[in-house]
Amino acid sequence: MNDTQDTARWHPVARAADLRPGANIVAGFAEGQELALWRAADGTPQAWENRCPHRSVRFTLGQVVGNRLSCAYHGWQYAAGSGQCTSIPAHPAMQAPRNVCAKTFAVAEAAGMLWVHLSPEAPPAPSALADAIPAGWHFCRTLTARASAGAVRAAMQRRGLSFDDATGAWTGRLGGTRAAALVLDAQPALAFVHLWSDAAPGSDAMKNLHAAARALRGDIEALPTPE
Repeated sequence: MNDTQDTARWHPVARAADLRPGANIVAGFAEGQELALWRAADGTPQAWENRCPHRSVRFTLGQVVGNRLSCAYHGWQYAAGSGQCTSIPAHPAMQAPRNVCAKTFAVAEAAGMLWVHLSPEAPPAPSALADAIPAGWHFCRTLTARASAGAVRAAMQRRGLSFDDATGAWTGRLGGTRAAALVLDAQPALAFVHLWSDAAPGSDAMKNLHAAARALRGDIEALPTPE
């Protein structure tokens, strides 16, 4: 697999800054896969299938306990990294079953984003991911579009944005403001666009970018849905 193909399979699911060590759990999607995103207390990012293997309750309803994720239903706890069940609070003297394990995915942190690879044999994250967003640029917003990721990419191409095969980023101008965009294929008819810019937060240029992003979404969602 070449570097371009490998980069394309790493999905920019969330901003790295949105996950706090040992604290919150964020819901995410990639290619229809529902994810529970969190950080262990030691800061290590985690991306798991959003389903407890015990009773299939969503992990996003639970809580982070140190370097473990605890399900909201019966409180079963799973270790960061391996996803192995380590504790059953209702039966503290009982050894946790070795065959109960949360499904985990490869995760990388680069360019201010959390990237997830869904393959069970994911290769190391390519170094090019670190260059997806220019250093010093500011996050603008995450745009939600009720359309396929392909439709979003086609719309950005029509607006003259350029795609970088190495990093998976789109760059150019939206509303006259320099921007970099990362497209997330969340679900068959749902895509997210993470937008960054060199414009200062609160500046007129950044406001123009917000307005241009809303216009872009309107144009995309106005297109007929393929049958």
